[in-house]
Amino acid sequence: MNVSHSAADNKRTLSNLVASDAQLIQECLEGNEESWSALLAKYKNLIFSIPIKFGFSREDAADIFQSVCLDILHDLSNLRDSQALAGWLIRITHHKCLYQLKLSRRFVASETSPFDLATSADEIPENKVRELQKEQVLRDAIESLTPRCRELVLILFFETPARPYKEVATSLGLATGSIGFIRARCLRKLGEKLKEMGFG
Repeated sequence: MNVSHSAADNKRTLSNLVASDAQLIQECLEGNEESWSALLAKYKNLIFSIPIKFGFSREDAADIFQSVCLDILHDLSNLRDSQALAGWLIRITHHKCLYQLKLSRRFVASETSPFDLATSADEIPENKVRELQKEQVLRDAIESLTPRCRELVLILFFETPARPYKEVATSLGLATGSIGFIRARCLRKLGEKLKEMGFG
């Protein structure tokens, strides 16, 4: 498999991704409710993951998510570059988390917190932004797979505890012996998509 991509290929791929967000943003600003739903569906896991990484409960994370959604609704028109959408959402959510931590005064610095370095300032470190953006690229790549591949990848690699192949096969209506072959094919497609999207 040829995994090399030219700068022009990467630029075209990036342009396609940006155009998709640009179209969503434009339609949201025009009041299209379906586009609002699509935008939130695309980025809900990115937004929700940040308070979880901070150590908030799922209930508190849901409250922060709702607060971020209100900010998006109010401030989306101020976003000048659609390519910056993911980073913008990361920073909004990060600020919401810091505000909630200061408000509740429940935060205790921990060596295990991935955001220890971020809590001393309002700005999230760029390396954390890049890490979260890469997670979003992975989500987008998985979402682009066929329904069967997407479901198989999510079951095999994101469910805890892991299910035995026989149970996975039954769930997907497949022969147990075919899981390994289909898994390899789906991972190959996922790898190709990630390369196209500049993941690395």
